[in-house]
Amino acid sequence: MSFRDEPLRRAHEYAKHNGLVVGKELGFGVHGIVFVMKSQSEKGRPASKCAVKAHRREVEYFRERDVYLRLQENCIEKICDLHVPQLIDYNDNLMILEMTIVKRPFVLDFGGAYLDHAPDFSEEVMADWRAEKVEQFGKRWPEAERILRVLETYGIFVVDVHPNNIAFTDLPSGAKS
Repeated sequence: MSFRDEPLRRAHEYAKHNGLVVGKELGFGVHGIVFVMKSQSEKGRPASKCAVKAHRREVEYFRERDVYLRLQENCIEKICDLHVPQLIDYNDNLMILEMTIVKRPFVLDFGGAYLDHAPDFSEEVMADWRAEKVEQFGKRWPEAERILRVLETYGIFVVDVHPNNIAFTDLPSGAKS
């Protein structure tokens, strides 16, 4: 059984119980798999779409769920003009988050985030991390760093930072995605 099988099974179970149809895969990573899901159209209304993330492990699921709940509590739809997905629903038993689909520019994927305290990494680890981020984001790193500081004002500390999670409309030449 592949690491994708169990999240996929739970995504299908969630879809079945919520009147959704599993669509294409939007992405996957160490924390889980994200799918487009469509609601079944009702009485001539067009079907609506959402993103559903099926997590692999509980710890990341609860972290990400709690981050989205914190963002929801504070009515956060954008951070520094970047869209933030809105939590629609969640299922703790299936470790599923249902959220709106956002387009660039956006901030997303909080599975590796910490709430109310920064992770305890050494200065050396943080220096290496920062150097990697400067290389990945190029001239956009100060903007990405500002987004991280705004999140921290809400007690959200994000460490899984790269141009696929903090995605500007475009990346400057020299930046790696």
